[in-house]
Amino acid sequence: MSKKNLRKTFTFVIVGIAILCLILFFRQIQGFLLELIAAFRNIETVREYIAGYGLFAPLISATLMIFQSVIAPLPAFLITIANGALFGFWWGMLLSWSSAMLGAALCFYIARFLGAKHVARIVSQPVVNKTDQFIQTYGNYAILIARLIPYIPFDVVSYAAGLTRIQFIGFWLATGIGQLPATVVYTYLGNRISTHTNLMLFGFGIAISVSIVLWLVKKRKPLD
Repeated sequence: MSKKNLRKTFTFVIVGIAILCLILFFRQIQGFLLELIAAFRNIETVREYIAGYGLFAPLISATLMIFQSVIAPLPAFLITIANGALFGFWWGMLLSWSSAMLGAALCFYIARFLGAKHVARIVSQPVVNKTDQFIQTYGNYAILIARLIPYIPFDVVSYAAGLTRIQFIGFWLATGIGQLPATVVYTYLGNRISTHTNLMLFGFGIAISVSIVLWLVKKRKPLD
C-alpha cells in the first residue's frame, strides 16, 4: 500500500471511529465537554477540576495538556498554574513541560503523516506558508521565538512545523527550550501566589517574552 493510500485509509478509520463514538456516546461526550468548558473559567476552577480526580489527577492534567496541544482551544497556562498549586513546583513543572512536549511531538508527526491537504483543515495554508518561510529564514530560532510568545497558539506552530522541512530534533529542542521559561514562571506562580495576582502577572510575562523575542530577532540575521 502506497503512503498516499495509507494516509487515506488512516484518515477514513479515524473519522469513522469518531463518528461512531459520537453516535454511541453523544450525551456522555456532550456532558464531558460542557463540564470541561465550565472548569476553565479561572485558575481555581481548573485546579478543582484536576484535583477532583484524586490519584488520577496527574494523568488527567497530562491528558488535558496534550489535548489542548493537539486540538482543543484550552489555555495551557491555566493548567500549568494549577499543576504548580496541586503538585508543587518541581513535580508540577515536570508534569506540565513533559506533557506539552508530548503534545508538540504528536502534532508534528500528525502533520508529517497526513500532509498539508488534511492539516490545512486545522491550520490554514497561508499560515503554513508563512511559517515555512519564517523557518527557512531563521531556522530553529523561528520555533524558539514562537514558543517564547505566550499568545501564539501552541498547536499551530507544531502542525505548521511538521509540514516544513525542519528536522524533528531541531523542532524538539527548540520547543523544549522555548517553552521552559513560561513553564517555570507559571508553575512558580501557581505554587506561591494568589489567583488574582497570577492573572495580573500574565500580562507582565507577555511583555518579558516579547522583549526576549525582539532581542533574538535583532541578534539573529536572516539566512542568505
